[in-house]
Amino acid sequence: MVSENPFKTILKTLENAEGGEFGKYYSLPALNDPRIDKLPYAIKILLESAIRNCDEFQVKSNDVENIINWENTSPKQVEIPFKPARVLLQDFTGVPAVVDLACMRDAMNAVGSDSNKINPLVPVDLVIDHSVQVDVARTENAVQANMELEFQRNNERFAFLKWGSSAFNNMLVVPPGSGIVHQVNLEYLGRVVFNTGGMIYPDSVVGTDSHTTMIDGLGVAGWGVGGIEAEAAMLGQPMSMVLPGVVGFKLNGKLRDGVTATDLVLTVTQMLRKHGVVGKFVEFYGEGMSELSLADRATIANMSPEYGATMGFFPVDRVTLQYLRLTGRSDETVSMIESYLRANRMFVDYSEPQIERVYSSYLDLNLEDVEPCVSGPKRPHDRVSLKEMKADWHACLDNKVGFKGFAVPKKSQNKVAEFNFHGTPAQLRHGDVIIAAITSCTNTSNPSVMLGAALVAKKACELGLEVKPWIKTSLAPGSGVVTKYLQNSGLQKYLNQLGFHIVGYGCTTCIGNSGDVAEAVALAITENDLVAAAVLSGNRNFEGRVHPLTRANYLASPPLVVAYALAGTVDIDFETEPIGVGKDGKQIFFRDIWPSNEEVAEVVQSNVLPDMFKATYEAITKGNPMWNNLSVPTATLYAWDPKSTYIHEPPYFKNMTMSPPGPHGVKDAYCLLYFGDSITTDHISPAGSIHRDSPAARYLMERGVYRRDFNSYGSRRGNDEVMARGTFANIRLVNKLSGGEVGPKTIHIPTGEKLSVFDVAMRYKSEGHDTVILAGAEYGSGSSRDWAAKGPMLLGVKAVIAKSFERIHRSNLVGMGIIPLCFKPGEDAEKLGLTGQERYSINLPSSVSEIRPGQDITVVTDNGKSFTCTLRFDTEVELAYFDHGGILQYVIRNLIHAKH
Repeated sequence: MVSENPFKTILKTLENAEGGEFGKYYSLPALNDPRIDKLPYAIKILLESAIRNCDEFQVKSNDVENIINWENTSPKQVEIPFKPARVLLQDFTGVPAVVDLACMRDAMNAVGSDSNKINPLVPVDLVIDHSVQVDVARTENAVQANMELEFQRNNERFAFLKWGSSAFNNMLVVPPGSGIVHQVNLEYLGRVVFNTGGMIYPDSVVGTDSHTTMIDGLGVAGWGVGGIEAEAAMLGQPMSMVLPGVVGFKLNGKLRDGVTATDLVLTVTQMLRKHGVVGKFVEFYGEGMSELSLADRATIANMSPEYGATMGFFPVDRVTLQYLRLTGRSDETVSMIESYLRANRMFVDYSEPQIERVYSSYLDLNLEDVEPCVSGPKRPHDRVSLKEMKADWHACLDNKVGFKGFAVPKKSQNKVAEFNFHGTPAQLRHGDVIIAAITSCTNTSNPSVMLGAALVAKKACELGLEVKPWIKTSLAPGSGVVTKYLQNSGLQKYLNQLGFHIVGYGCTTCIGNSGDVAEAVALAITENDLVAAAVLSGNRNFEGRVHPLTRANYLASPPLVVAYALAGTVDIDFETEPIGVGKDGKQIFFRDIWPSNEEVAEVVQSNVLPDMFKATYEAITKGNPMWNNLSVPTATLYAWDPKSTYIHEPPYFKNMTMSPPGPHGVKDAYCLLYFGDSITTDHISPAGSIHRDSPAARYLMERGVYRRDFNSYGSRRGNDEVMARGTFANIRLVNKLSGGEVGPKTIHIPTGEKLSVFDVAMRYKSEGHDTVILAGAEYGSGSSRDWAAKGPMLLGVKAVIAKSFERIHRSNLVGMGIIPLCFKPGEDAEKLGLTGQERYSINLPSSVSEIRPGQDITVVTDNGKSFTCTLRFDTEVELAYFDHGGILQYVIRNLIHAKH
C-alpha cells in the first residue's frame, strides 16, 4: 500500500558557510511551479510536509497538487492530510495520552512482541502548567506555598507523568513550576526548523490547548487539536484537515506612545471577529511588521482562538532571527534556520522587493490608529476604548442581561456594601475590583508590557499610592526569565509593594485558578448582589470562568491591570478622574504613573539578556526538589494500581488478537440517546465539577473519596471509569427518548425505566446488546475533545446516525471504532418517522476491501422501516483504522507486523 516518495528527485543538499553540509531538504523551487511563489507562507509549510511525507497511501501526489493549486482548491473545502513535526501537551491532556501509550505497551507485551517499540514517532513536549491555584497571594513566600498545595493535590498525576518521561523515548516532560506551556514553547521548545538525522524541514506543531497558536508568532505553524488527533500525530498518523482559506492582514505604521501590544491584540481580535475567520489562517505582512517585536507578534498569535482563526501566522524574518539569538539558540542553529528558509523561499526579507502573495481576503490596519483599550465585561472581542470605559460600564449596568449587560436597576446602581476587613471598616460598590491578576502566556511572555507594569508600580509607589488590601493581586509569570529581568531591573520590589507578588509559574486566573477571595469580601458581594470586577492580562473572560463572584471581567495589558488595582474600580475615567491621593495629599492621575514607550524600551534593552534565557532553560530539565523527590518505578511497563481513582488502565486492548477483527456491522441495536441539532462536545464529554448525585460521584464515594476531594473531571482524565460515568452527564442534555426532559437521563427501552445514561448503557452491555445514537445537524461541534469519542465507545455505542458531523469529532469517532453515518439530504430521524424505540441493524461487507469511502449503507429497523445513509469513512486510511477496531489497535498491529 505504501510506495516510494515520488518527489525524491527534488531532494537537495543545504550547504553551510564553511562549504560543508547542514543536511538534505525537499526543495520547493526545484518543482519549477510558478504557483508556489504566490502561495501564502503558511500554506508553503503544509506543502513541504505533504511532499516530504508522500507515500501514495497516507499522503498522495494528488494531495500535493491540491495544496499547490490552493488558490482554486481552498474555496472548495478540499480535505488534505497533514503530519506535524511535533506534538505539544499540557498535564490535563498529557495524562490520558501517556495512559494510552502505557496501555499499548501492555498490549504489545501480551502478544509476545517488543513492548519497547511503543514510543512517540515525533517529538512530544509535555509541560505541566495547569495545576497552579492562587491559594496564597500578596506574600513573599506565595510561590513555595502554592507549589506545596499543588503537589498535595496532584501527586499521583505528577508521579505518573514523571514515569512517562523516562519510560518513553522522544518525550520531554517539563516539570511543574517551570512556566506556562506556550511561553516555554516560544522561548525554548520551538525549533523553527528541524534537522533530524540530516533531514531538514520546518517546525510545525499541534497542541492540546487552543492557545498553541502563540508559536505562530515565531514563524512555526501551530494550532490546537483534541487529544485523539494529538495521539494520532504522536504515533505517526496523518491528521485530516480542510485546506484553509488565508486572510492577508497588512500592518502599516507604528504604535503611538503609551499604546501597548495588548491594546493592539484586542483591536486585531475585534477586527478579525467582525471579518469572520473561523476555520481560516490569518497571515500578517507589511511594512509595519518591522515595528513589531517578536513578543508583540506572539501576543497577537496567542489570541487566534479568540478571533476564531486556526492560526495567526507571522512568517520568519530578521526580527525572528534576533529573538532566537536573544533566547539562547546557538549561532549555528540560527544560521541553519536562515539558510534553509532562504533556500526554500520561506524567509521574508523586507529589504528586498516583495512578491505579491495571493490571499482569500484582505484586511489592513495602521498601527498609529490603535488606542489604549480593554475588552469585556464577558467576551474577549468586546473591545472598549479606555476613554469610553466609564460610559460603557454604566451602559452595561443599565442594559438587559447579555454579553454587554447586567440589568441592575437604577435605584441600586449606587449601592454601597459596608463590611469589615481584618478589623478595618471597608466598602464595596458595583464595578469595584476584587481580583487584579498579571497572568497568562498572552502577556507574560512580552517584556515590554511586563516591565511596563513594573514601571507603573514604581511611579505609583514613589507617589505614595497603595492597593486596597482586600483586592486579590497576583503575578504569575510564564517562565523564570520574567523573574530574572524583573529582579535585574530592580523593579520587582515595587510590584511586591503593591501586592503583586509572584504566586507561581503556570496558568492561573485566566483558566479559573484564581483561588478564593476573602470571606468578608465574598459575603459583601453575595448579600448585596454586587457586580464585582476582575481585571486580568489574560485571553479569556467568559462569565463564570475567572471566578464565580466576578460577573464583570476585563482583559487588559499588565500595566493597566496595575492601574485598575490602584484605582480599585472599573467605574473611572482615567483622563479626568484621579486614580488616588498621593503621600503629600495631591491627587494622582493616570498620566502621572504611565511610562513612555521610550522609558519602557530602555528598561527592556538593558535588562532582557540572552544569559537569562540560557540559565532558566538549562535548569528547567533539572526539575525542582518536590519533583525530583517524587518516587517513581523504573520499569518500562507501568504498574497499574487498581485502587487509584486518578490513573486506571482502560480496556481498549482487552482480548486483542494479532489479526484485525475486520469491519463490524450492528445487529438489533437499541437507541441509547435521541438528539436534535447542535449537540456539542460539551454535552458529550465529561467536563467541570463532578455532580454529587452523578454515577462518577457514586464511583468515587464507593472508593472512599470524600466529596471535598472529588476534584474535577479534567484532573481525572487518566481514569476511564470516572470518565465513562461522566459521558453524557451534562445537566443541560436534551434527550428526545426521555420526552425532551433536560438532564443526563435516558430510557432503558425493554423495561421503560428512566435512569442515568451510564446505568442504561451498562445494562445494555450486560444484556449483550449493541447501542446507537440518533442525532441532528452539527453533532460534536465545539472544542475537539478526546473523551467525546472515547466515552461513547466505552458505553458500548457502535454507531452514530446524524444529519451532519463536526469534522474533527467525526474523525475521532472513526479513531475509536464507532461508525459515523449521515442521513441523506432532506432526511432526518423525525422525517423518517423514527421514534428511537426501534432496534437498528447496519449491515456492512465482511471485508474492508469491499467498502468504499462515502458509500451508501442501508439501515434496517425491527418494525420494517429501512433508510439509506452515507457511510462517513472518508479516506482509505480511516477504513484501515476501522478494520483494526480503532487507530490505536491499527498502530500496534503495524508495529508487530514491522517486527516480523
